[in-house]
Amino acid sequence: MTATIMASCGAKTAVVNNNTTITATSKQDDAEDLQKQQLVFMQKVADNAVYQQNIVSRLNFTLTSGTKNITVPGSIHMRKDDVIRIQLFMPLLGTEVGRLEFTKDYVMIIDRLHKEYIKGDYNKIGFLKRQGINFYSLQALFWNQLFLPGESQVKEEQLSLYTVDMDATNNNIITLLQQKMLFQWEAEKDNGNITDAKVEYKGDDNDNAILSWKYADFRSFGSKQFPHVQKLRFQMDKKDVNVTLDMNGVTSDNRWETRTTVSDRYKEVTAEEVLKKLTTL
Repeated sequence: MTATIMASCGAKTAVVNNNTTITATSKQDDAEDLQKQQLVFMQKVADNAVYQQNIVSRLNFTLTSGTKNITVPGSIHMRKDDVIRIQLFMPLLGTEVGRLEFTKDYVMIIDRLHKEYIKGDYNKIGFLKRQGINFYSLQALFWNQLFLPGESQVKEEQLSLYTVDMDATNNNIITLLQQKMLFQWEAEKDNGNITDAKVEYKGDDNDNAILSWKYADFRSFGSKQFPHVQKLRFQMDKKDVNVTLDMNGVTSDNRWETRTTVSDRYKEVTAEEVLKKLTTL
């Protein structure tokens, strides 16, 4: 009888151990499957990047800040890894009133009406410095792509650095955390198009800043899709500035100068002074 009982107990122990092993193996397999799904999706998102070296378009530029709401015609010229330029014109007259130019080396904001400008590195512009934005991250936002802070591009082997929430209701949520910075993208589950991006800085004593970017009206551009409507929102120091870029006639034209020369008649001022005057046009 004793031998029978012991044999029976031994069998139950073996069953328990086998079940535990199977459960652990199953959980490991599930985790590996999820990781593979996340990487496949990240690759899909990365592969949506357009191939063209130039993006040029007319646009309607709308800026809303407090009670101010202005809409003016403009244009955007972007050359990959080189420059991003937005020009603003006087309605009907077509005279240029403002220009924003971003390169790898400097940021330049020109106020044509008051003959003032600012030119300096990215640390000189408060809302860019606060959020750790440099040329390549800003370029990725304009070009509707992922970015990795401190890198000029996201390599395939770096896609595993991001986490992906595949259980979100509508879009998949892609997240990257670095110290006080949160980088987050929303991408459509079926095609991987990025519809939303957010850069959030969480400092001390409510020293926070948020840059959010929304994309809409995707149209064919070569073999890829490019959003013709981009909505930007800056939230910092109790300020809330919204900008809409509504593009019309996107091309890959490369026949344009990539650098702006400022006349000696222009006075160099602070970024805050230029932005304040441009928003009161």
